[in-house]
Amino acid sequence: MLVLSRKRGEKIVIGDAITVTVLAVEGNRVKLGFASPAEVPIHREELYSHIHGRPSALACTPCEYA
Repeated sequence: MLVLSRKRGEKIVIGDAITVTVLAVEGNRVKLGFASPAEVPIHREELYSHIHGRPSALACTPCEYA
């Protein structure tokens, strides 16, 4: 796992087609914006798990960075 620190307005580029932008940091919440081609679906982890019929990793794995 790659762990990065970013400030509001800074971006992360994934491959050639996906950009993640830090939009806001409010307390312990971070608001992210994702830009990708229409053919690349982007889902929250719990929704992705539901769509694909898998248990959510969030439900069974404690966060080691909390």
